[in-house]
Amino acid sequence: MTTISHQAPIDYLAVADELVDTFSLTAVERDIKGGTAKAERDLIRRSGLLALLVPKSFGGCGDTWLTVLEIVRRFARVDSSIAHLFGYHFLNLVTPHMYGTEEQKRRYYMETANKPLFWGNAFNPLDQRLVAVREGDRYYLSGTKRFCSGATDSDLLLVSAKHEEGNGPLIAVIPTRREGVNVLNDWDNMGQRQTDSGGIEFSRVPVELGEVLDTPGPVGTEFSKLRSSISQIILTHVYLGIAEGAFEQAKLYTASSARAWPASGVSSAAQDPYFLRHYGDMWVRLEAARVLVERAARDFQSAWEKEWGLTERERGECMMSIATAKVMTTQVGLDITSRMFEVMGSRATSSEYRYDRFWRNLRTHTLHDPVEYKLKELGNWALNGQFPQSSSFF
Repeated sequence: MTTISHQAPIDYLAVADELVDTFSLTAVERDIKGGTAKAERDLIRRSGLLALLVPKSFGGCGDTWLTVLEIVRRFARVDSSIAHLFGYHFLNLVTPHMYGTEEQKRRYYMETANKPLFWGNAFNPLDQRLVAVREGDRYYLSGTKRFCSGATDSDLLLVSAKHEEGNGPLIAVIPTRREGVNVLNDWDNMGQRQTDSGGIEFSRVPVELGEVLDTPGPVGTEFSKLRSSISQIILTHVYLGIAEGAFEQAKLYTASSARAWPASGVSSAAQDPYFLRHYGDMWVRLEAARVLVERAARDFQSAWEKEWGLTERERGECMMSIATAKVMTTQVGLDITSRMFEVMGSRATSSEYRYDRFWRNLRTHTLHDPVEYKLKELGNWALNGQFPQSSSFF
């Protein structure tokens, strides 16, 4: 497999495509198995892609979010669990850049590029059961977190905890294998089966002051508030990739194995008028989603490049662009991953194919951030010109 040398120009998308080919060979088997995609994660480590966003001055590739997001999308066409973990690695990696000091930014970028490190999270902002208590020059973490995607087999964890005295969240970076950290490996949901999105128990886990990040999200600068948009744009690319993967699998099956309905008057499924109508409608909707996602990615990259000069209006416009794309990919994706069976037929429901994984993966994800609330905020923007308040989901 091609690996990245930072001394010469590399086609990062070509490196990613090699991984896509490899992941596709075992995607069905691993969907059945669940658990940790250890071999696949190690392939990503060896590829060098984990350093894509690390500036060249810190030993990384110095590339853009546009490349990262395109790779997320390509991974999701065959394996949306890997796509999720890869995208969230970068969400966690850039958090010290957005919330921390210059020294923390430099430290974590350099360590990630040089080792390389795979980031996981225990950041779920809705789960308030993890508490941080300060004792002298340290904090101690006790409690549990759920939906800790990518924690298993990660090297570093981004952690959020509730201060015992109620002074807002404590956000820190700690080694996953630190004493007192118990990753439960209890994720066994119907979709996204290899994201390891289960729980972590913390038993008086020490946190040094230098590991604590200073300016948590919504109370920080416009640039730090942009962090929630990163998770949204990543998942939007995951959703689009799932829909594209389902569409391609349906096409292959229709061309090779589906049968025209006897009343259609044609001998080939590829000429069945109702199949053609479905494909035409799915194509139009998928193209609309693609245009919106690609625009949102460009808008996000532009906002990211403004860094500390980002204005409230610029961030708000970026949020609206991403939310629009996310609503569209949610609606189109759920439609295509269900309707694909209508252009393949009953034999395509055989468990040997597990074509239902596309719907299961997308449905599992979209329930974590209800699209109805995105539509409400978009409606308030469209009618009243008001941006939503910054939060962990906008």
